[in-house]
Amino acid sequence: MDWDKLRIFHAVAEAGSLTHAGDALHLSQSAVSRQIRALEESLNTTLFHRHARGLILTEQGELLHDATKAMARRLDTAAARIKDSEEEVFGELRVTTTTGFGSLWLAPRMPALYAKYPNMKIDLILDERVLDLPMREADVAIRMKEPSQADLIRKRLFAVHMRLYATPEYLAQSGTPTQMSDLSVHRLICQATSSAQVAAGAVLVQELMTHDIPSLLTVNNYFGVLQAVLAGLGIGVLPDYLIEDFPKMVRVLPDVESAEVPVFLAYPEELRQSKRIQAFRDFVVDELAAHRQRLRQ
Repeated sequence: MDWDKLRIFHAVAEAGSLTHAGDALHLSQSAVSRQIRALEESLNTTLFHRHARGLILTEQGELLHDATKAMARRLDTAAARIKDSEEEVFGELRVTTTTGFGSLWLAPRMPALYAKYPNMKIDLILDERVLDLPMREADVAIRMKEPSQADLIRKRLFAVHMRLYATPEYLAQSGTPTQMSDLSVHRLICQATSSAQVAAGAVLVQELMTHDIPSLLTVNNYFGVLQAVLAGLGIGVLPDYLIEDFPKMVRVLPDVESAEVPVFLAYPEELRQSKRIQAFRDFVVDELAAHRQRLRQ
C-alpha cells in the first residue's frame, strides 16, 4: 500500500475536506482528489461518502482511518525519540492528569520546570478520562490510581486523602463542627457521587450525606469546590495536597478522611530514554520532595 496515498488519506479523514487537507499538505484539491481515487481503486472500495457539507468516512474508511491514526502516533513517538538530544531537553510534551491535581498542584509549580528548560513545550491535558498512553493520546500521565496496562513504566509518587476544610471566616460565623452530627447545620461543598472522581472521595461524600445535611453545593471538579470554600460558602471535601498553597484553610473534623488514594506517574515503555520525560519526571519528584519537607517544618 502506497505510504504517500495513506498520508493524504489520513489528512482528508482528519480534515473532512479535500480543500482543507490540500491546504495542510500544500497540494491542490485536484491532486488530493486523484490520490484518494487511486487509493480507493487499489483497495476496490469506497472510503468516503461525498455530500455538500464535506466528506464522511464509510465503514471501510473508518477501518483504514483507525490504522492511519495508529501509524501517525507511532511516527510521532519515533520523531520525538529521534529529537531527544543526549544533552538538551526540548520539544513538545503532552501531560495528562486530573483537573483538580493539574490546576491546584501541578500548574502553579511549572515555573520551576520552565526556568530549567525554557525551550520545552508542555501541552497540559486536564481531564478525568484515562487517556491511552500507548496509543499516544498523551506522553506522560499523573493518575490517581495505579495504571493497569502492562506496557507502561509507572512510579508511585505519593498518597492523597480527601478531607474536610473551611475558611477561618466561615467557621467564625457558622461554628466549628466537633462531631459528624454537627454537619447538619452546615453547607457541604463537594463533587457529586455520580461525577468522575477518585472512588475514595465518592465513598467519603456518600458517608457524609447520611448526616442530614440541609444545604449542598456540588461541583464537577475540585478546583470549583476550592473556589466555593474560599468564598465562604461552607465546608468542602478537598484533597490534602492543596494545604501548602492555602495555609489559612482549617481542617474540620480531623478524624474524618477518605481512604488513601495512591498517585502514580506513568509513561510508555518506548519513551523510557526520552529526555523530556526524564526532565518532567525529575521535576515532579523534586517538587514533591520539597512539598513534603515544607509540610514537616
